[in-house]
Amino acid sequence: MRRARGYQDLDDNAADSGISMAQMPPPQEIEMASVSVVPDDTFTVTQAVNALGFGWFQVKLSLCTGLCWMADSMEMTILSILSPALHCEWNISKYQQALTTTVVFLGMMLSSTFWGNISDRYGRKTALSMCGVLLFYYGLLSAIAPNFLWLLFLRGLVGFAIGCVPQSVTLYAEFLPTKQRAKCVVLLDCFWALGACLEVALALVVMPTLGVHWLLALSTIPLLIFALICPWLPESARYHVASGQPDKALATLEKIAQDNGRPMLLGRLVCDDSVGIGQRGRLKHLLIPHLRNTSLLLWIIWMSCAFCYYGLVLMTTELFETDSDGSEESCAADCRPLQTTDYMDLLWTTLAEFPGIFATIFIIEKCGRKRTMASQFVIFAICVCVLIYNTNRTFLTCVLFLARGIIAGLFQAAYVYTPEVYPTALRATAVGACSGVARLGAMITPYVAQVLLKNSIVIATAVYSMAALLAALACLALPIETKGREMRETVTNTT
Repeated sequence: MRRARGYQDLDDNAADSGISMAQMPPPQEIEMASVSVVPDDTFTVTQAVNALGFGWFQVKLSLCTGLCWMADSMEMTILSILSPALHCEWNISKYQQALTTTVVFLGMMLSSTFWGNISDRYGRKTALSMCGVLLFYYGLLSAIAPNFLWLLFLRGLVGFAIGCVPQSVTLYAEFLPTKQRAKCVVLLDCFWALGACLEVALALVVMPTLGVHWLLALSTIPLLIFALICPWLPESARYHVASGQPDKALATLEKIAQDNGRPMLLGRLVCDDSVGIGQRGRLKHLLIPHLRNTSLLLWIIWMSCAFCYYGLVLMTTELFETDSDGSEESCAADCRPLQTTDYMDLLWTTLAEFPGIFATIFIIEKCGRKRTMASQFVIFAICVCVLIYNTNRTFLTCVLFLARGIIAGLFQAAYVYTPEVYPTALRATAVGACSGVARLGAMITPYVAQVLLKNSIVIATAVYSMAALLAALACLALPIETKGREMRETVTNTT
């Protein structure tokens, strides 16, 4: 109606001034000076997000989402510090050390699809708000656990809450323009690397004086901050449209336009969603004919990625321990707390994630998602094989530095590809399912990195190398390359 009135005024002015319509500039050109126009009078969320571009709205969302990732990273990094500390304090065995890690990933695996369903049915913001509160609560309770069994139980609940964290990537990716999406999602891993470095630095200060229980308590501070800012998180406009709430989606898009200083598109917001409102968030739809091969291959990739990443994190402290002791023999009665040199070397290898992230940003837009992930898996396999030639500590640190950078960038490349390849109605469920399968690999890895490694470093590294090479083949076999591709709204369109 506003457009019609504008055209009528234009006609009246032309008549009053004696100017013919042929001499007048086209009305659409006049409108373009103040608003964006879609020719067919309708637009989708994807068109709106691309037209409104990257601006202050996305910067604020990056900080909120990044805080969630930083908190998650601290809870994951503490696992490599917690095991040796409990070995000394409670005299637990190697199998029990591995169990403290496995129980966290078990909780994550069991909850990932649950959180994916919550996100698709009730919204990304709702799921993340629940996650923030539960994660802080159970993390704080872990710090006062009176014995090993209570600690296992509470860390399992921490893992259950962490299973929702990947949904922050879903929310973030749905607000990113197509051209900036890969770069921004990969850069989000900077917050993960920052959290890992912060946890190691915190352990370096806290562990020698206050001990592991204070470390667990202080590590929950970012979780508390995230829980407090969750009410200000925006809900996904794609979710609102897919769930039949276009008015709320339009209000969110207008907020983006206001924050970014861009004109709002005119026309009617529409959604082409063939999945249907009643079928959102169903795990079985990931295995329909159009998506079956993609889903199965991604599950292999995610499981291998988590298996290799967390395996390398756990192997780092184990290899440093072995190198310092000069022996691979250990028993429950032996206690060697991590020293300052161990924490410093752990910090150096963690810092490797930053160059790995920036290298991935450069490569992923040049070579595409599939070839980037495949090449990174191959390089990681080579690095792990080299670990058997552990001649000195400097050589060990350099190889771990390279391997950590590669696998960190690889994990983030998987986070770029997965939301891009699935439609809106299944996106959160798909990310949750991939995350759940990944935790299966993470559950297994402590028994390789902390138990098998003590018996044979050759067999342990061979297992990681084979897993990486298998995943590289899976990457090349993926049927869809998503480089330069808009996020899909429908499940039937696979091109």
